[in-house]
Amino acid sequence: MRISITEEAARKIEQNIDGQNLILKLKYETDGCGCTVSGVPTLQLIREQDLHAEDILIGTDKVNVYIEKSKAIFFDEELKIDFSQETQSFRLSSPGQILNGRMGCNVVSD
Repeated sequence: MRISITEEAARKIEQNIDGQNLILKLKYETDGCGCTVSGVPTLQLIREQDLHAEDILIGTDKVNVYIEKSKAIFFDEELKIDFSQETQSFRLSSPGQILNGRMGCNVVSD
């Protein structure tokens, strides 16, 4: 899997981290969706100690991203994280589709 992050998205992520010891996680959120195959991609900022054993690192040239290995099947092989000034939200897309056009990037504590 390859993830690219635009300059604008990287700047916004760094602003959200704001010097805290947080890492970026791309999560396939299934809570409240009815079943595990119905989910929504979300961006979360978590503490390193809150990583799970199944989380894997996807390196990028801007910000490292972790994903749950068991949920990688729900994502395309090539992904791009962008930030829209117009909607003030992140967008996750692949060459063939938009996976989530309005994502936040929230600090989460497990």
